[in-house]
Amino acid sequence: MRGDGDGFLESPDGTRQWGLFGAAGLLLRAPRQGGGALVLLQHRAPWSHQGGTWALPGGARDSHETSVHAAVREAQEEAGIAPDAVRVRGSRVTSTAASGWTYTTVVADVSETLPTTANRESAALAWVPEEEVDDRPLHPGFAAAWPALRAVPARVDLDGIAEAAAVAAVLPRTVDLADRGFVWLDALSAAAPTARISRYDKDVEADDSLLVLTLDQVLS
Repeated sequence: MRGDGDGFLESPDGTRQWGLFGAAGLLLRAPRQGGGALVLLQHRAPWSHQGGTWALPGGARDSHETSVHAAVREAQEEAGIAPDAVRVRGSRVTSTAASGWTYTTVVADVSETLPTTANRESAALAWVPEEEVDDRPLHPGFAAAWPALRAVPARVDLDGIAEAAAVAAVLPRTVDLADRGFVWLDALSAAAPTARISRYDKDVEADDSLLVLTLDQVLS
């Protein structure tokens, strides 16, 4: 039922977390003109918990929802982002509580910076250059999670790759490397470190100056 997750869950230590079934938020990236990524941030309304800080669109997960569904829905409600424009790339549980409550950050991207529409929970919305996110007064939970969510930029080297056209068609985009974090693959930024695409890791000799990705990682 829509809204049945709204409410505080109390932990044994007396702290309370919003979301009876947990909560989720959407970390949404878009390509920046000239290279690099922009991240959609929400300036939380003054009346809300930690009001005045910047964080991600997000909120309580309903009983019938996955974390992905909840995060995408919240981005639509709080920022006007159409669900069919969003391409989910991965997720991380970025906060937990003794009650069993979890907050999941869903990582996604869109093909371009989309116009946004704020609801009453948002004082403002902004597409912020990735490297400038932590220059803002962040919500404490998001600030703690951000280092593990931040994507390392990499410019793709397609020389000699038979599938170059297929790879180019999906760029720019976020790639989830699991315990190695996230990478923002960019077709434009010459200043970024180079990523080399191979069919298998063993196709390319180890080189500390290269980030080697398999074709499956890029096209998945």
